Amino acid sequence: MCGIAGWIDFNRDIKYETNTVRKMGKTLAPRGPDQQGIYADAHCCFAHRRLIVIDPQNGRQPMHRDGCTICYNGELYNTDEVREQLQTLGFKFWSHSDTEVLLTAYIAWGSDCLRRLNGIFAFAVWEERTETLFLARDRLGVKPLYFYRFDKGLLFASEPKALLAHPYVKPVLDRESIAQIMLIGPARKPDSGIFSGIEALQPGCYIRFSKGAFCNKPYWRLTAEEHTEDLDETAEHIKWLLTDSIKRQLVSDVPLCTFLSGGLDSSIISAVAAEQFRSEGRELTTYSVDYKDNHENFRASLFQPDEDAPWIIRMSEFIRSNHKNVVIDTPQLAKALIDSTKARDCPGMADVDSSLYLFCKEVKRSFAVALSGECADEIFGGYPWYRNPQMLSSGGFPWAQSTTERAALVRPGLLADINPEAYVNEAANKTLAKTDYLETDTEADRRIREMFMLNVYWFMQTLLDRKDRCSMAHGLEVRVPFCDHRIVQYAYNIPAEMKFYREREKGLVRKAFDGILPSDVCWRKKSPYPKTHNPAYMRIVLKMTENVLADKNNRITEILSRDKLQELIASEGKSFEKNWYGQLMTGPQLFAYLIQLEAWLRQTEAEIKL
Repeated sequence: MCGIAGWIDFNRDIKYETNTVRKMGKTLAPRGPDQQGIYADAHCCFAHRRLIVIDPQNGRQPMHRDGCTICYNGELYNTDEVREQLQTLGFKFWSHSDTEVLLTAYIAWGSDCLRRLNGIFAFAVWEERTETLFLARDRLGVKPLYFYRFDKGLLFASEPKALLAHPYVKPVLDRESIAQIMLIGPARKPDSGIFSGIEALQPGCYIRFSKGAFCNKPYWRLTAEEHTEDLDETAEHIKWLLTDSIKRQLVSDVPLCTFLSGGLDSSIISAVAAEQFRSEGRELTTYSVDYKDNHENFRASLFQPDEDAPWIIRMSEFIRSNHKNVVIDTPQLAKALIDSTKARDCPGMADVDSSLYLFCKEVKRSFAVALSGECADEIFGGYPWYRNPQMLSSGGFPWAQSTTERAALVRPGLLADINPEAYVNEAANKTLAKTDYLETDTEADRRIREMFMLNVYWFMQTLLDRKDRCSMAHGLEVRVPFCDHRIVQYAYNIPAEMKFYREREKGLVRKAFDGILPSDVCWRKKSPYPKTHNPAYMRIVLKMTENVLADKNNRITEILSRDKLQELIASEGKSFEKNWYGQLMTGPQLFAYLIQLEAWLRQTEAEIKL
């Protein structure tokens, strides 16, 4: 994985202004700590920061061929197949780098190359002869890509911080920015970079930009198709697809490990990986995260009925992995809220972010690549809102039903004519309008498809962004096998009664891998991402919030009501009666989000212009 940035400007010759893109690239150094490269043409400059994973000697970027130059962040998992197709067309190759294959694929097929790729990517190609920029992002948005348009020009980068390093871009927050942060955060709109003028290229889309034209269009979408396989055939199909995806993603020229929580998804990935490693005479290393004194403070709940630790031991012994447990202390977790905010360029998922940030930092000491279990819940119905009738029928986003309470924290008049409930519902409905149905779908079928769309293009995007930014902040590449587009498209059309086999969340996946995993692990009730249960954490974040409010130069009261914040502190969060975001952001996580908001405003020196 890498960091990419670029500057296209038809107003003037920028060939000798490479210092500007170097500054943009420097902000992305953690994403690519191993190599850096610059390309400059009269109207185009690229900066690339490389994390070496495949072909260390021959994969340098930006890479040039036949009048085209590529700047690429990602991995192709079908490199060999695409290379073979290109060789039949007469193309020759000088490396086993997927970068060379991707660039050649673009030269051969143009934008149609995207339909032939299996991978995670964000890349730019500059065509010298036509002076045209091509930007593309993978189907499901695993890799980030942002851009900023100006008169006769465009900037792009892996992260907003790189765009803000260019003198044309200022960290300006408008009313829309504030509405996103406070009404739907830590999510954001699929096309938004939060700051005024900064946009995100949406998943499954590409841009073509030249002196006289700008085109932004999709190349992939989820489509409704009749599901013709029975339960057993469907389970076998899922097992084959996922096993194939995992094995493809084990290819690496640098050390690779897996994350193991003892839950269904990470256990499947680790079991398949361990078997593959054993067949090659290697031992798999697995990693898990825990918190100091968590065992003493754990209390079972509906969302987390038991601890992960015994299940992690059970699985690591079963697959015979070399297991490492990373233990995070409470003060360390709170302190990292600030660093994880910088990594994500916005307030994120509170300590769910900071713990991942610290966890990835530790993993990177020994490994450059890891596999993780994200996305299974979104596509196979692992969340309660897939099966709870009240949550299924609710408007907006089922994981964030606190719009009224959120809006009440904002300074009076700041949202002006924005109606909070209408704003949130409109954001959700814009995605729902893209849902593809079959004529034979019942009302219940249609609603499950809609919930699938909301999860894939909202909740999953928040988790993917979190995983990318908190891992790449340490130069750790984390791959997500469940996010293979073949699996997502297939899952979109599986009937609900099959997905919820035995009336269980992800019941179909459990059936598919029962026998490969120990049965008790396979049918264990879903447990969310582990968080601290130490009451000291609440005391620390409460004190940090008090300190923010006591600082006469604080930034947070430019957006939030001081009175409401004081009320929140006095009640230790109890005055905010609903979850902020899903089951992972409650109580102390609300204060942690506010701490991140203050840190973000300070880090970016954001200017508020309403």
